[in-house]
Amino acid sequence: MGGYDEYKPAMAMFALQFSYAGVALSTRAALLQGMSPTVFVVYRQAIATLVIAPLAYFTRRKSGGPSMGLRSFTLIFLASLIGVAINQNIYFQGLYLASSSMASAMANLVPAVTFLIASILGLEKVNIRSLRSLAKIVGTILCVSGAMSMALLKGPKLLNAELQNLPSNSFFGSGNSTDDWILGCIFLFGSCCCWSIWLILQVPASASYPDHLSLSAWMCFMATIQSAIITLFLEKDLEAWKFSTGLELGCCFFSGIVGSGVSFFVQAWCISERGPLFSAMFNPLCTVIVTILAAIFLQEKIYTGGLVGGIGVIIGLYILLWGKAKDIKVVIEEETDPNLQNSTQERKQIDDVLEKGSYQVDLKEPLLSNQSS
Repeated sequence: MGGYDEYKPAMAMFALQFSYAGVALSTRAALLQGMSPTVFVVYRQAIATLVIAPLAYFTRRKSGGPSMGLRSFTLIFLASLIGVAINQNIYFQGLYLASSSMASAMANLVPAVTFLIASILGLEKVNIRSLRSLAKIVGTILCVSGAMSMALLKGPKLLNAELQNLPSNSFFGSGNSTDDWILGCIFLFGSCCCWSIWLILQVPASASYPDHLSLSAWMCFMATIQSAIITLFLEKDLEAWKFSTGLELGCCFFSGIVGSGVSFFVQAWCISERGPLFSAMFNPLCTVIVTILAAIFLQEKIYTGGLVGGIGVIIGLYILLWGKAKDIKVVIEEETDPNLQNSTQERKQIDDVLEKGSYQVDLKEPLLSNQSS
């Protein structure tokens, strides 16, 4: 029985990647049928709020929790605006203009972009003489280069050579030209940047308001209001708010409940059992699943350049994660070394690394804080 329990986190993460792939494919299908991406974000966040808020309320009622001050409210407001409302709006625009496989592959850029932003802000220490730092730098370069290859170097088509005749339900294009493809890739990269900023904001937000389930519920609620305001400015046609097919309705519920509700608990449990790096290692699996299923069911085109770039992104991701894993291992060894107990300066450095150095891991779901680990 013990052996079975040992494999439970891996089995849960494997199943979670299939659920993420299902969310990406069903969302892409709904957008192709004419659903507005901005309206979809509002419905998804509203459903996620209805799922998480009651759980957060009863949990908080039993155990109590911290009160929300002005600092906490400001941080949560910014995190929900950048990491959820803006992030998901440009993500789904990019998903429509590019493809579901491209969107899934671009998500692997998040650790690299977060490392880059954290280094610029001075939150991540970089020592070019350290193999760990070099691994993170090389991994970041490979990730960014692979993403550029996917966007700019299509090459020969491997599957599904015929162009699709897609409806024009995006504000920025019809989704079936080279210019729209590049624009979609730009939106997806912008989504990665927003997601990375969200991860960085999680550090002060979680410290100020450490009730993670309640924090997620507040983010969902604020993001629903923010997304609705954005949609009212961008979407003038009131008919866009109506569900024209059962697929659109089912996609909203599936994305909100599974993509934002169930995945929160599965992801949080896996991180508590094995840590954030274990969770991040499974992310490329979703890219493979989405690419295969999208080619079969959505007739998405697979290009040589995209395939090579996607492989480069995945290799870069694992190199970066290896460097990060070595960082954490060194910190743990230094923390438990008795020779360091009397060194105030070294202890302070360890505390700083533990506090600031663990947030640049891609946890995929924008409603989950990796501080729960």
